[in-house]
Amino acid sequence: MFSHIMVGTNDFDRAKAFYDSVLATLGAGPGFINVAATGHKRAFWMHNGGTFAITEPINGEPATRANGSTIGFACDSLEQVKAFHDAAVAAGGKSIEDPPGPRTGPMGTLNLGYVLDLDGHKLCMLHRA
Repeated sequence: MFSHIMVGTNDFDRAKAFYDSVLATLGAGPGFINVAATGHKRAFWMHNGGTFAITEPINGEPATRANGSTIGFACDSLEQVKAFHDAAVAAGGKSIEDPPGPRTGPMGTLNLGYVLDLDGHKLCMLHRA
C-alpha cells in the first residue's frame, strides 16, 4: 500500500545520526544522502521492502510534526522493540506512553514501544506476539 514514509527535520545531520542508530536495530544500514535540485538534503533507508526518509523541507518553512500521527516500525521480537526504543532514547529521543512491552487488547497481544524523535514525530515499535 505504501511506497515510502518521509518526515521533515530541522536538523538534518542530527536526525540522520538518530535514524542511523535506531534503524540499525532493525537491520537497516546507514541511510544514503541525496541532495535535491533545490539543494535540500534527504536521507533514505531501505530495508525489507520498505523505505523511510528524512528531508529538509524544500519549501523553506520549518519542519513540523503531525499531531495525531504515528509511524510504525515492524520488529521481529520484544527484544528488538526494546533495542529500538533504547537506541532512540540514547540518541536523544523521548520515551512516551508506557515502557516497551506486551499490551493485550482487541488485536491480541502486541509488543509495543513509543518514542518521539528529535523533531517530535511519534514512532511506534511493533511486534505481533
